Amino acid sequence: MIDNYFDNVSYNEKKDLACEIILELGDKEYWDTKDENFKKKMSEVYKKQVDDLEMLVPNFKVASAIIHYDETSPHLHIVGVPIKYKNKNGMEKQVGKSDVFTKESLIRLQDKMRTLCIEEFNQIYSLDSTLKQKQKGRNRDIHVSDMDNYIEIKKQIEKNTESLKKANKKSSELKQNSKDIKDKIDRLKISKLNKDNYILSKEYKDSFIGFIEQVDNTSKEYDKIQTLSNTLVNAHEQLKDKNNKIKTLTENNEALNLRVKTLNDTIKEKDNEISFLKSKIHDLKTTLDYWKDKFEKLISFLHDKLHSWYDKDDKYIDVVNDMYEDKVLDDDDIEDLDLSKEKDDFER
Repeated sequence: MIDNYFDNVSYNEKKDLACEIILELGDKEYWDTKDENFKKKMSEVYKKQVDDLEMLVPNFKVASAIIHYDETSPHLHIVGVPIKYKNKNGMEKQVGKSDVFTKESLIRLQDKMRTLCIEEFNQIYSLDSTLKQKQKGRNRDIHVSDMDNYIEIKKQIEKNTESLKKANKKSSELKQNSKDIKDKIDRLKISKLNKDNYILSKEYKDSFIGFIEQVDNTSKEYDKIQTLSNTLVNAHEQLKDKNNKIKTLTENNEALNLRVKTLNDTIKEKDNEISFLKSKIHDLKTTLDYWKDKFEKLISFLHDKLHSWYDKDDKYIDVVNDMYEDKVLDDDDIEDLDLSKEKDDFER
């Protein structure tokens, strides 16, 4: 016999009366850039996390939830009692950390809490933040770098970047050719007939025309590549932004689905309990009807027996009075057994 279950568990090295869970979102690098008011809004996020924890693990009864703001980042300490029910040995309800929290269940719980936490964080802060990639061996988030369209665009950017390098090279060559043309211009001879005119040989003329065409072609090619590159970079940034928003919406949808699934499971569990209780009620009603019938037969039997004694002596009165005083019979029963009534009144 256990006189004090609290003491029994407290001094039992194999059992834990309660356990602690710590929740934290973000790291020192993130929170160092945030002011006190921004940090304090995490209270609403963590309040919802407590509700989510109780929803996901109904057998964990939260006793205390305290938020710490005086350390690296705001974090929540939850202390509660894990309970297992329907125990075959000992009390039906006992503490049971190892039954409520296993290695596998904790991994699943962390994933679910992670999904629900970022969804609540974005809602409270009106942001569209996404979670960092999970550690190796865990389910990971999908990054935009894993997407086919992103990779294709990146290839196009790299390809055009290479073309841009070639254009830059041609531009350098033009600068050198420009210097050569300038030298040729400096070497032009002045016309003897008019000092304001110069004598241009066919060689120099062809050289000048070729240079001009080279400048035009290179300039057009450079402008085209530069424009395309800028367009691709902008498209890349827009795609990255849209994919981040899709990722956020996907996480929010996962959180909603998780809540719906958990609630549906709870409803299903409650429906099973209701069905079980209805079955028990039916069984109890059947049992009650059985004993009610037995009682009515007993009363009828006593009535017949006691009434047969009435003419012999006062045993009937004595027995009825004793049964009434002992509350075996109530006023209605006494009325049914009233001596002042005619015998026909007792017949059934």
